[in-house]
Amino acid sequence: MGRWFLRLPEVAQSVVDKLERGRETGLYDLRAFVVMANHVHVLFRPRENASAALQWLKGTTAREANKVLARAGQPFWQRESYDHWVRDERQLARIAGYIENNPVRAGLVAEASQYPWSSATKTVN
Repeated sequence: MGRWFLRLPEVAQSVVDKLERGRETGLYDLRAFVVMANHVHVLFRPRENASAALQWLKGTTAREANKVLARAGQPFWQRESYDHWVRDERQLARIAGYIENNPVRAGLVAEASQYPWSSATKTVN
């Protein structure tokens, strides 16, 4: 994404809200996430079709963010995304740790639990 819209607290929070809504409605089991200034990391296990879950997530978050930003008819997310099959619990824990520690590595906080737009501050699953 060329612009750093996710750095705006109301946009970041809207993404977090939609991530949690997808979990609540049973689209996926949410394991970890972080909303950074210019990208989002999400680790989830889809309950049905992974493409449909990602399409729902990108579509709803884009509509909400564009509403907050007073933008209409403009793309919000880049077309591509990166997916990866997690093979075991050890790899799951490693990837979740990588995601939740992203703000620490970026120098934004001293501890992952201090970053407000991350699963490190919430109970997910």
